[in-house]
Amino acid sequence: MCLNLKKGAIFVADSHFSEVNVEFLSFLEKLKKKEIETPQLFLMGDMFDFISGESRYFVKINQKLIDIINELSHNIEIIYLEGNHDYNLQKLFPKLKVYKRESQPIFAKYENKTIALAHGDIYTPKGYDIYCKIIRNSALLIFLNFIDFNYWLSKKIYNKLIKKSICSKMKDFDSFAKKRLSYYNSDIVVEGHFHQGKHYEEKNKLYVNIPSLCCNKKYTIFDGKFITTQL
Repeated sequence: MCLNLKKGAIFVADSHFSEVNVEFLSFLEKLKKKEIETPQLFLMGDMFDFISGESRYFVKINQKLIDIINELSHNIEIIYLEGNHDYNLQKLFPKLKVYKRESQPIFAKYENKTIALAHGDIYTPKGYDIYCKIIRNSALLIFLNFIDFNYWLSKKIYNKLIKKSICSKMKDFDSFAKKRLSYYNSDIVVEGHFHQGKHYEEKNKLYVNIPSLCCNKKYTIFDGKFITTQL
């Protein structure tokens, strides 16, 4: 399946929403009030500090955002690329196009250009691939819910996550971006995950790393080119 990338599309990545990173809620509320408008919204993964369709506690504490996203999906085409902090989401977002890690990259077209889109935690060592399969296993997550009396385990995970430092800058982004481009067969590569918010261009190929909403307070608008915009 190949999407048509629309002018005015918005890309948001790595908001890691929690009580200490509230930018994603602010963004969604601006969309709801039409202070920000778009025909097409790409949620590039790690939008929540953690959530899965099976995790009762994390669904409960994020219900307000889930409801707003579902409300927006009646009028906006929303594409959600699952990340390493948010997965097994289709049951939470029935009208969204949700793509699991193993279905990424997905591809879009704009004029004569092919655009590859992914959260970014792909083309990784085999050990990480195995880890990803384990933590996304629905049966395991249901079991963890079963032993999560009074949400003791979920609260422990939550408290650990909100103390984690996730914002840093790469020393050699160009070398990194060049390597990422080599993994994809497309004219443009768009990823989140790495929290850099930079572009790199080489031989008519473009690598775009969408800024982290919580680190940079920025998102990206596509208007024939990718433009970084302050929230």
